[in-house]
Amino acid sequence: MADPISPLPAGLTGDPGITREELQLATRNHGMPLEALRWPVTPTGMHYLLIHYDVPMVDPATWRLEIGGAVRRPRSLTLDELRARPSVTRPVTLECAGNGRARLSPRAVSQPWLLEAVGTSAWTGTPLWPLLDEAGVSDGAVDVVFTGLDEGVEGGVEQRYARALPVGEARRGEVLLVWGMNGADLPPQHGFPLRLLVPGWYGMTSVKWLSVISVATTPYRGYQQARAYRWRSSPDEDGEPVTRIVPRSLMAPPGIPEFLSRRRFLPPGPCELRGRAWSGTGPVVRVEVSADGGRTWSDAEVEPAAAEFAWHSWRYRWEPPGPGDYTLCCRATDAAGRRQPTEPRWNLGGYADNDVQRVEVTVTA
Repeated sequence: MADPISPLPAGLTGDPGITREELQLATRNHGMPLEALRWPVTPTGMHYLLIHYDVPMVDPATWRLEIGGAVRRPRSLTLDELRARPSVTRPVTLECAGNGRARLSPRAVSQPWLLEAVGTSAWTGTPLWPLLDEAGVSDGAVDVVFTGLDEGVEGGVEQRYARALPVGEARRGEVLLVWGMNGADLPPQHGFPLRLLVPGWYGMTSVKWLSVISVATTPYRGYQQARAYRWRSSPDEDGEPVTRIVPRSLMAPPGIPEFLSRRRFLPPGPCELRGRAWSGTGPVVRVEVSADGGRTWSDAEVEPAAAEFAWHSWRYRWEPPGPGDYTLCCRATDAAGRRQPTEPRWNLGGYADNDVQRVEVTVTA
């Protein structure tokens, strides 16, 4: 896969063509069609999907959530017991940390996301911390480890998918144990019967098919924490963990598409461009639109989000000066001052690439 004259690190390819391994992943997982940005809540079947290993078949009658580790009162709860607890329904935008990976060069051989690994659902569940508080978290607790029922081999390690949150993050009131999605039970592919939901963080943190919560007094060093989902420029670096979602704006492509290339075709005259914007580090305060590939920018109208961690709607009235080819772009800036870059920022795993979207458009005569 690597050029023998100019070798790349293992797991990378400079070939723009998709590999067989990536094709296998792409047939198991799917992104959200960008025209679905028109919905404030993504229809369940359109929400992006990433399954690391296999979808486990779970019998809800025998399933239990085990809470243990450094707690004074370990617990084992049924799904009915969880559902009987105080519950909330909250719209939250989830995005995969690898969104944009396939646009990098060289790119990691992994799920080949372009821009579509995102979606917003109305999630129903119960807050996490009251359960842990009832279990009596030890004073020396450092991490809370969440383990799912999905099993596989990654990095040469046989494992169940598991991730950890620092205790301080686990205390956040918006962190939920979720059993519902868009008014129905979680579908099997989205984590039935229970998943974690960590608003503001990339989707890998929201462990699906949750079965065990364990409080740890030392930092968790499992594969998904210590090796995967870290910013690195070379394989021998320890790197920095990928955590909160960086700002992004996407537009619903206007006009109609050419089947293969997805290039858009528009009649002449005014056109309203619409899209969504989000960030895990604060609300989006500005969206800008460009019709010349990012040379000049104009402000769009941004609407308030429906909830703290849900995406914003935006709109912009564009009137093409005449027939021809245009490159439409959009970029978001959040309340923390973070703004999307116009060029990608490369890293080994292809994580959190949030450079601006470019939509090729032909305005017909």
